[in-house]
Amino acid sequence: MPPMTAFNTAAVLRLERATRIFRMGEIDVPALVEADLTIAAGEFLTVVGPSGSGKSTLLNLVGGSDRPTSGRIWHGDCDLSSLSDNDLTEYRRAIVGFIFQFYNLVPTLTALENVQVATELVDNPLDPGEALDVVGLADRAGHFPAQLSGGEQQRAAIARALAKRPQLLLADEPTGALDLPAARKVLATLQRLNRSQQLTVILITHNPAIANVAGRVVRLASGRIVESRVNDNPIAAETVAW
Repeated sequence: MPPMTAFNTAAVLRLERATRIFRMGEIDVPALVEADLTIAAGEFLTVVGPSGSGKSTLLNLVGGSDRPTSGRIWHGDCDLSSLSDNDLTEYRRAIVGFIFQFYNLVPTLTALENVQVATELVDNPLDPGEALDVVGLADRAGHFPAQLSGGEQQRAAIARALAKRPQLLLADEPTGALDLPAARKVLATLQRLNRSQQLTVILITHNPAIANVAGRVVRLASGRIVESRVNDNPIAAETVAW
């Protein structure tokens, strides 16, 4: 595997005819079909589509949690498709920050301690308190997840991902369990991180109202990319409505 500095290239990610097929008994089920997509460093991209359209499959492939059945996934000059399991684990640890719909916080740890867990996985982490401050939770550091609102828990999860200093932040339906005010705060946090830190963000959602918070929108249907458009005027997260 190349050293991690080899990943620092202009084109962070490139999918070349990436296909993922799942075997269900004797039936092949295509989840993603011949996807071609290039994602530049510092880009904010939303991937939109209904349930079953291939969004999570695409995210798992670029995040190194899965491998394509055929085609290639590149990160810089590194072909993720050919990495060993150990090297893929290192890629996920060093390069990728994950945010999920359900926050996956440890209930017996405070917000600060939840972030500290992530910092133990990497060599040069962000200070946990600083990570919480970045997402506006410095005053909630000593609170347990049950003492936080849903939106605060999701921002704590963002701080946990951010503490690893990832190059790539992958958000899987991060507002799916939130009401509109909390969703706006989470989306605003992602917009701010993208702009202030040039952090590459890929957000998947089934909610079309969220699509235009990003500078590019990719739409999936039946496992295929059916649209990829530049959005020159991303909407402010505070104005999102559904």
